Amino acid sequence: MAKTVSCRDVGADCDFVARGNSEDEIMQTLSEHARTDHQMSEIPTELAARARAAIHDEAA
Repeated sequence: MAKTVSCRDVGADCDFVARGNSEDEIMQTLSEHARTDHQMSEIPTELAARARAAIHDEAA
């Protein structure tokens, strides 16, 4: 089952949703999004932990 997390899940005012088959895949997608859309050179440790904790199974 696919997993998902959105920027809004971690408190950002952004409609981006990352989907993937694993946490690592989703975190890679989020990292690219953070770099290109939020001008973040890297995701801070605390924010990465919140994002990992917010990853959930995609609703069917």
